Amino acid sequence: MNDASVASPQPRRMRQSLRALLAGFLVVVLFSTGTDVALQATGVFPAGEQRMSDGLFLLALGYRTLYAIAGCYVAARLAPDRPMRHALGLGGVGMALAVAGSVAMWGAGPAWYHLGVIATAIPAAWVGGWLHERRVVGRTA
Repeated sequence: MNDASVASPQPRRMRQSLRALLAGFLVVVLFSTGTDVALQATGVFPAGEQRMSDGLFLLALGYRTLYAIAGCYVAARLAPDRPMRHALGLGGVGMALAVAGSVAMWGAGPAWYHLGVIATAIPAAWVGGWLHERRVVGRTA
């Protein structure tokens, strides 16, 4: 075997990993943004700069958590190997973005909402990875 044939799977696997993470990330962003737009268009969320009620923030936290689970499931499903690591990796990215977003937008909502988005990132990632593992184990049993 030459060195090129031994080294070639690594870049391919890295591209597959990045695609899995990107696909999961897009699920979260597109579904979250789409739901935000739909709820605003239907009048559920207030338009413009009006502040939402705590109940609406709770609704947003709920669907964002579900979409994070779905996105991490997708990342695990598409991962070339170590699906839970991919799900948790995407959760780590989500948590970092949640921290950055919370710092930037702290006054735009209640503190519990910002902290909730940060606090749910890793557990949602774990659930997404677990759902994938459960699906895979269920097939082989």
